[in-house]
Amino acid sequence: MLKPFPFPHKMLVSTVRWSFKLITVAAFAAFTMQDTVTKPDESRFTPVVLADNLDEPMAFEVLPDGSSYIIERKGALKKYDPSAKTTSLITTIPVNTKYTSKEGVSREAEEGLMGITLDPGFAKNHWIYLYYAHPTEKKHVLARWDMVDDQLVESSKKVVLEVTTQREVCCHTGGGMAWDKAGNLYLTVGNNTGNQQAAQTDERPGRSSWDDQGHAGNTNDLRGKILRIHPEPNGTYTIPEGNLYPKGTALTRPEIYSMGHRNPWRIAVDSKTGYLYWGEVGPDANEDSEIGPRGYDELNQARKPGNFGWPWFVGDDQAFPVFDYATEKPLAKKDPKNLVNTSPNNTGLKELFPTAPSFIYYPYGVSEKFPLVGSGSRSATGGPVYHRSDFKNPKRPWPDYYENKWIAADFSRGWIMAITMNAQGDYQSMERVLPSYHPVQPIDIKFGPDGDLYILEYGSNWFRKSDNSRLVRIEYNGGNRKPIVAAAAEKKGGQVPFETTLSSKGTKDFDGDALKYSWKVTSPGVAPKTYSTENPVVKFDKPGVYTATLTVTDSKGATNSQSVRIIAGNEPPKVAINLEGNKTFFFAGKPIQYAVSIADKEDGSTADGKIKPNQVAVSIDYTSEGFDYAEVAQSQRSVDASTQFAVAQTLMGKSDCKVCHQPDTKSVGPSFADISNKYKSESGALDKLVKKVLQGGSGVWGEVAMAAHPALPVADAEVIVKYILNSTDKTLSTLPLQGTYKPEIPKGDNGKGTVLIRAAYTDRPVGTTKAVPAQTTEEMIVLRSPDFNAAQAPISKGVEMKALGVAGLGFTVVCFESSYIAFPGIDLAGIDSLDLNAAAQRREGSVGGTIEIRLDSPTGTLVGQHEVKVAKPVDMAKVMAELEGGAKKEGTGTTTQPTKPAPAPRNRMSQPPVHIGIQPTSGKHDIYLVFRNPQAKPIEPLLSFSKIKFMKKP
Repeated sequence: MLKPFPFPHKMLVSTVRWSFKLITVAAFAAFTMQDTVTKPDESRFTPVVLADNLDEPMAFEVLPDGSSYIIERKGALKKYDPSAKTTSLITTIPVNTKYTSKEGVSREAEEGLMGITLDPGFAKNHWIYLYYAHPTEKKHVLARWDMVDDQLVESSKKVVLEVTTQREVCCHTGGGMAWDKAGNLYLTVGNNTGNQQAAQTDERPGRSSWDDQGHAGNTNDLRGKILRIHPEPNGTYTIPEGNLYPKGTALTRPEIYSMGHRNPWRIAVDSKTGYLYWGEVGPDANEDSEIGPRGYDELNQARKPGNFGWPWFVGDDQAFPVFDYATEKPLAKKDPKNLVNTSPNNTGLKELFPTAPSFIYYPYGVSEKFPLVGSGSRSATGGPVYHRSDFKNPKRPWPDYYENKWIAADFSRGWIMAITMNAQGDYQSMERVLPSYHPVQPIDIKFGPDGDLYILEYGSNWFRKSDNSRLVRIEYNGGNRKPIVAAAAEKKGGQVPFETTLSSKGTKDFDGDALKYSWKVTSPGVAPKTYSTENPVVKFDKPGVYTATLTVTDSKGATNSQSVRIIAGNEPPKVAINLEGNKTFFFAGKPIQYAVSIADKEDGSTADGKIKPNQVAVSIDYTSEGFDYAEVAQSQRSVDASTQFAVAQTLMGKSDCKVCHQPDTKSVGPSFADISNKYKSESGALDKLVKKVLQGGSGVWGEVAMAAHPALPVADAEVIVKYILNSTDKTLSTLPLQGTYKPEIPKGDNGKGTVLIRAAYTDRPVGTTKAVPAQTTEEMIVLRSPDFNAAQAPISKGVEMKALGVAGLGFTVVCFESSYIAFPGIDLAGIDSLDLNAAAQRREGSVGGTIEIRLDSPTGTLVGQHEVKVAKPVDMAKVMAELEGGAKKEGTGTTTQPTKPAPAPRNRMSQPPVHIGIQPTSGKHDIYLVFRNPQAKPIEPLLSFSKIKFMKKP
C-alpha cells in the first residue's frame, strides 16, 4: 500500500513539437480493420506458468524454440528450457546492489543486473547484451558477450557504453532495451537522483545527487534519458542520424534520443511507425501543493526525439517550481515552451527544447481522463505494440482484434491494457486484457517469436526472493477450445465405509460440443476405480487420501481434467452458526446475538468441552457494498483457517498491500508487525491509519511514500487496518464462540455493505501415524443491508428498467398490470413493513395500482399490500404567485413573506415513501412484489420506484 516498487519511477512528458510521419495505405487499413473485428472471448486465452521460483527477476528474452533467458537483479543469468520444463543458472555477473549514504549507512538500491537484449542477428552471431551496475565503480555498463551453447564466453566481453552514476542515494535505473528495423539499439536510463520533495532541484553545494537538473535535465549527462546507438561488430557504437542533438553539438551527448525522464522503464518500438512506447514512473505526491502538483505515472509515446520535461514538469505540463532548500521556499515555475536550465549542477546547454505532450498519465487517485487505470499504488511498466506481421509462421498469433494496439502493464496495479490508437497514433481508448488474470507485479512484458505474450512477474517481495515470481506465457487459441471442467464431491470425507456422489456440475464447453465424462479414483496401495457417468456414486471402504479426477473430452478430441481430494477415515467436522432474530439483514446499531457450535466424530464437540474455543476461528466483519464474499471461501486454501482475519486477508489479496508490506519482514515499507507494535496501544490509531490508507502519507517509515487509495471503500480499509493492528496479538486469533456484535457503519460508508459472520474448524489427523489427514469445515452467514435497489431483483416479469435522469441514481422499475419482481431467500423475522419510493406520476402516464407482497410465488400467500394512487398535480401557478409575492418588495418592509413554505413539486425523490405493513412471517421465503390494476390497459404503466427498504420492528 506504499508507493510501489521504486524500480520504475516516472516522469513524463516533454519534447519538441511532433512532426507526424505518414502512414502507409496498408498500415491505415490495418488501423481501421480493428474496428470491425470482434473482441475475442477471454476463454480463448490461457496463462501458462513457465519458469517459477525466481529471485528478483528483472527482464527476459524469448528464443525461437520457446526457451527464454531471464536475468535477476543480484546478477544471475538463467535459462528456461521448454522441453525439460526446467530453469537453470548460466552464470552470475558481478554487480552492485547497494548504495551508501554520506553517513555511511548501506541500503539496498534498485540497481544490479538491470537489462538484457539479444542482437537482431543472434541466430548467427550469438551476441547478448547485458546492462548492469559495475560491482566496484560508480557506473552502469552496457556490455556484449558471445553466448555459445548456453554459456557466456567471458573472453568475448565487449564494453559498449558506460553511464557515470552516484551511489550516495537511491534511485531509478531504467534498463529497458529495444531495437528498430535499422539495427539501432534504444536504452532507457533512470535519473539516478535522490527522492526529496516533489521534484529534485537541490542546488546547494554538495547536494548534486539531489539535483535532477544536473541529471535528467542536463544535455551533457546520460542519466534520465532514452539513448539510441548503433552497435558495431567490433563492440563499439556509432551515432545514428536524427538523435536529439547532432554529433558535435557543444555541451551535449549525441547518444541522447530523448531527455527529461525520471525513470523510463520498459521500452518498445512500433515496427510500423517507428514510434517509441514506454512506461515511466512518476513522483509520489498524493495531492497538489505549493511545492508542486501531485505525482503522475505515464505510459508514453515519442514520435521523434524530444525533451520530456523532468524535473520541471509532469503529466500534461503540470509544473514544479524550483525549490530553494536554503530558504525552504518554492521559487518560480519554468515555462514549458521556453525551458531554461540555470542550475549550477548543469554542465550542458541552458536553453532546452520545449516539452512534448504526454500520452497517458494517471495519479494515485482516480483519473478522470483515464478512469480505467484505477487508483492506488502505481508503477507504469509499458509493453509491446502488436503487429501480426512481426512474426514469421507463429504457432499461436494473437487475434486481429489487437492489431496496432499497445499492450501495456502496470507493475503495482497488476493490470494489462490494450490501448487503441488512430491512424496518426493518437490515443483513442483502452480496455483491460484478460481481467481474470492478475500478474503479481509484472516487470517485463513482450511478445515471443511464437506469437504468445510473455509476462515476467517480479513477485510480492522487494529486494528478496518471492515464492510467486515467475515467467508466464499467455497462449491464444483461435480454434477448438478445451472443455472447462468442474469437479466436486457431495461429501469430501467420512468414516469408512461411506459413499459420496462425485459431481461434474459446472462443466461446460464454450464451443457447444458434446462431451464425454470419465472419472478415475486413485489412492496409493488401492486399485483404481473408473466411471463413465457424469455424477457417479463412489463407495470408500479403506482409510486414506483419494484423488478423484474427472477428464472431459469434447467431440473434436480436446480434453481437460480437474481433481478433487477425498479423505476416507476422517469425518469432516460440522460447524453451525446460530443467530437470534433475522438471518438475512443487519441493522446499524442493532446488536446481533450469535453462537457457534462444533461437532466432530473423532474430536468431540464444543458442547462436551473436548474442542476448545481457541481452536475455532470465529470472525465478524462489516464490508463495503459490492464486496464479493464468495472469495473468502474460495481463498480458504491460501488463508489460515484458524484466523479471524480471513476477510481482511482476502481484501489485501485483491489490493496492492503486498506490493510494499509483508507480515513479519520489512519490504519497501514496514512489516505489519512493525505497524502493529507502533500503533496498537495508541488512542485513535484505527481512524488515523484508515485515513493514511485512503489519503497516503510519508515521513514515518523512511523515504518511500505511502500511496493514497481514495477509491478503497472506507469500510474495507477499516477491516484491513484492524487486522494489521492485531497482527501481533495471537490471543485475538478468534472471537468468542458466542456473543454480541453491534454493526457500526464507518464514517463515509453508504451503509449498504454486508456483515460476514464466519466460523471454521480444522480437526485432527486420524490414526497413530496420522495417515488420514485433517479436515476443515467453514460456515459463513452473510447479513445484508435492508436497502435494496429494485432494478437488481434477480427475478422479474413484465416490468421495464428505465435509466433515471439524475446521474448516479441508477434505474427505476416501471410496473404494469400483473408484472412482478422477486428477491429469493429473504428472512422476514422481525420485519414489520417495507418502504418503497414508489409513485404514480401523471406526467409519466401512470394510472396507479396496488403493490402486493406475496410469499414464494406471484400467487403465493399475501402478507401485505398498498394502493398507490396517481399523485395530485401541484398548482405551479399558485406556487409561483406566492413566491413572487414574497420577493417582489423584499427589503422595503411593504410585503410580508408567505406564512407557509411553498410546496415543492412532488417527485419520487422528495415525497414520503410508500409504507407497506406486512404480517408476521417466519422462515426464509422468496419475496414477490406483484403489481395489480385490472382496469389498466396493457400499455399503461401503473407506477414506478427504484428503492426498497425492509423495516425492522422497534
